[in-house]
Amino acid sequence: MEQGPVIQALKTRFLGGSLNARFMRSSAFTMGGYVAAQALRLGSNLILTRLLFPEAFGLMALVAVILQGLAMFSDVGVSPSIMQSKRGDDQDFLDTAWTIQVIRGALLWLFACGMALPLAAFYEEPLLAWIIPFAGLNLLIAGFNPTRMDTANRHLLLGRLTLLELISQAGMIAIAVGLAWYMQSVWALVISGIAWALIQLVLYSTFLPGARNRFRWERAAAGELIGFGKWIFLSTICGFLYMQGDKLFLSKFLPLDQFGIYNIGFFLASFPLLMGGVLTRKVLIPLYRERPPAESVENFRKLQKMRFLLTGAMVGLTGFVSAAGVFLITLLYDPRYEMAGAVVVLIAAMQIPHMIVLTYEQAALAAGDSRRFFVLSAARAILTLGCLYIGLVTAGLVGALVGQGVAGLAAYPFVVWLARKVGAWDPKHDLVYAIIGALIITGALWLNAGAVTELAAL
Repeated sequence: MEQGPVIQALKTRFLGGSLNARFMRSSAFTMGGYVAAQALRLGSNLILTRLLFPEAFGLMALVAVILQGLAMFSDVGVSPSIMQSKRGDDQDFLDTAWTIQVIRGALLWLFACGMALPLAAFYEEPLLAWIIPFAGLNLLIAGFNPTRMDTANRHLLLGRLTLLELISQAGMIAIAVGLAWYMQSVWALVISGIAWALIQLVLYSTFLPGARNRFRWERAAAGELIGFGKWIFLSTICGFLYMQGDKLFLSKFLPLDQFGIYNIGFFLASFPLLMGGVLTRKVLIPLYRERPPAESVENFRKLQKMRFLLTGAMVGLTGFVSAAGVFLITLLYDPRYEMAGAVVVLIAAMQIPHMIVLTYEQAALAAGDSRRFFVLSAARAILTLGCLYIGLVTAGLVGALVGQGVAGLAAYPFVVWLARKVGAWDPKHDLVYAIIGALIITGALWLNAGAVTELAAL
């Protein structure tokens, strides 16, 4: 049967080995996979909030921040190094990277065990002394994940990887719900997290194509990985403070049940930003590597179109979440979580400045310039923590959330500095979405003024 011009155009756009085709496929797989993963997570969240108590979610949110902090404070940039390096397909290079990853995972788990008692004393929560070592097994297991994951990302071949991620998450959710129903304890979340890491390792090792990793230490490969990764190491420390600084502060200032409710709101509000982060990490590094924007006007124009498309989708979704925050919480959760509605509104609204410049961040890494990426990360961490703290002490929780939005605006000159160096800065893009973002924020706060006012009065 003869196919029409529309079908032929779609096949040309999505099929084949061209950069545009791989971009479209990878973007579709990444966004579709992330939406499906968050839908699964939301479904499990709705069930688990009815089987468990708010304090359990506050406790696990705190554990997650601690473990994520350990992981980010020791990140030597293995994945971005594989994605941008000329030796990214060399098996000796990959095996050396995997060896570094395994050693790091083992050291992280030992460090988590050593930190358990001091952290339990600091947060005045004895259960942390037991939960942290067990939950830390995730870090040990993840260290053995094959570098075939990074190879798939490097070449924008994300279909199978996305499917395996969804299967592992579905397995984890089934285990978590079953254990929560049976145990009625926070340990259901701990055990299911360990099971998730094991399922991922088995699936990735079995079903991703490519050679199996073996322990190897090639001096040249290790030198390149460590040389590139030293700035990534510092950047991820700053990135952790930037992305998780609110939880570090609020977990100490809020009661555990209120912190659990805040984390529910954060989960819903951060869906677009986290999806955008996944998309830019997986798709834009290969794009910037293959089509450097400073190399030609044609490259810049093609990347500009992609950037407008991605930013429009992310800002639009963030605006919807912000405007509908109170409605979504009322619809999905029982009255114990009512306060989370205004949290969703404010967090989503304050993330829009960051969303506008999200597509610039990977340009420096794609060019091998991890130092400039570190400078941007450090500036954001300092500004975020400073503005968050000032807002918290002057206007409570609402002030802390607004402070994060102010920090996003204040970091813009550093973004421009990074983007201009690699020829990626697009002032037209930024101006258009700054106007759209300002209208979205104004509308969301007007629609939810009552809930935001109630939260400010607490």
